[in-house]
Amino acid sequence: MPRFKIHHVTRYAYEAPVRDSANQIILFPIRDEHQEVSKQEVRITGEPELEIFKDYYGNEVGTFTHAEPHEELIIDSKIEVVTRPKPLPNDNIPRENQWTELVQLQHLEPYVDFLAQEPFKALEEVMVVAGAERYRERTPFESAKLFSHYVYSNFKYIKGITTVESTLDEVWNLKAGVCQDFAHILLVMLRHIGIPARYVSGYICPDRNGMRGEGATHAWVEAFIPSGGWMGLDPTNNCIAGDKHVRLAVGRNFTDCSPVKGTYKGISSHTLEVGVSVSYEDGHTVEETSTRLTPQPVSNGIQQNSYRRYMEMMQQQQQQQ
Repeated sequence: MPRFKIHHVTRYAYEAPVRDSANQIILFPIRDEHQEVSKQEVRITGEPELEIFKDYYGNEVGTFTHAEPHEELIIDSKIEVVTRPKPLPNDNIPRENQWTELVQLQHLEPYVDFLAQEPFKALEEVMVVAGAERYRERTPFESAKLFSHYVYSNFKYIKGITTVESTLDEVWNLKAGVCQDFAHILLVMLRHIGIPARYVSGYICPDRNGMRGEGATHAWVEAFIPSGGWMGLDPTNNCIAGDKHVRLAVGRNFTDCSPVKGTYKGISSHTLEVGVSVSYEDGHTVEETSTRLTPQPVSNGIQQNSYRRYMEMMQQQQQQQ
């Protein structure tokens, strides 16, 4: 059972003092039979009182306010967590029985929430390209893995090309993005064929394997498989989420699981920096890492991205031909 020490720092810097900052954080790892939180410490600028409650999806959510004028807001979380692998589904159950069970779940809670589709004009095009018309010839787990591999193989992992406000159609046209974009594309594909799928936010702890998603919060998908329950699929790394994935929250999409969000009174211009480091311990070795704050992209700067400009120019040329 691997043990991880995770240090997650979020820093907002404002051009002028702001006040009455009201914030919500989802930085508390899920606690269940596959994940044990042995210690957590959260420190926030101004030491406000942190109120914690559970939301509709069972996530622990913290809220706080910082009324005094301030030029920066730092949220510093330190976690120690032990993870355990989840068994793979028993895919020997006849596939038709599994698809029938999924049909029976379509109008039941909580599955109905994880079948509702996001606006996506290109969905039918995606499913044709991915060969989804033959999904019934496979088990739900086989189809889910195939779609995850499709996203991994057909989208480029490029940091800074998208923001949390980028739409699915923008991501599809760019054929590029980061982990949350990969997860959102996979979500709509799975939901389209009747597999309940939920967004997962958390951390990936690669144990020196160099997996994508290090240095910030990570995102992947959990698909409900009749023969195995909620199974994690990481389309960014083309793998099944296991004991190297630490879960913070689940929801319909990024908005339900956003690690930090809030509002304040004052000047709108600000910068955001995030740093995540992981120390790994497997009983034999310990890897210590330092936390480096990295500037995060903002929506008003997205048009300056050179790759995005290039793709837009190519699309315009294709339309003119």
